[in-house]
Amino acid sequence: MLEERGAIIVDADVIAREVVDQGEPAYAAVVERFGQGVVAPDGSLDRAALANIVFNDDEARVALNGIIHPAVGVRMAEVMQEHTDTADVVVLDVPLLVESRRPGIAGIIVVDCPEDIAVRRLVDQRGFDEQDARSRIAAQASRDERKAVADFLIDNSGSLDDLVPQVDDAWKWIQSFVTAGTAGDRLDG
Repeated sequence: MLEERGAIIVDADVIAREVVDQGEPAYAAVVERFGQGVVAPDGSLDRAALANIVFNDDEARVALNGIIHPAVGVRMAEVMQEHTDTADVVVLDVPLLVESRRPGIAGIIVVDCPEDIAVRRLVDQRGFDEQDARSRIAAQASRDERKAVADFLIDNSGSLDDLVPQVDDAWKWIQSFVTAGTAGDRLDG
């Protein structure tokens, strides 16, 4: 919805998938660390096999994050650099913002909903097994931790229609940074 209002969205999840494509340095590091069992028959990463490992082993998840997060940070910085001398409003979509503790951001928008709703959406919309969805959520910062770092909070417990006025308010808030002359700062959502 922010993109519809004119923002450039830099999505950390999309970049995280790109940096582990075959031929990318993070791909080789992941395979070296986790072995051929995480390689699909076509040579790409078997994301389900990797998820099965890292969402059941804290040490493995830390190791994976240690490989992927730096590569994502480099790629995000490259994309941000492309917009440095423009009037573009760039929003970083960083689901693991609290866990990665990225400094130097102008403000943080947290989109929040109760865990049961998040689990139901992962099961219904993305085909996750309920236990897998709960494991992934448990591996992330808690709702309270995310809300504690929020400069602007959006309640996502309702419908998409319920989000529209909140996103409008968030866009006005973002525009206040542009008006204040801090457009070069980063906003994370």
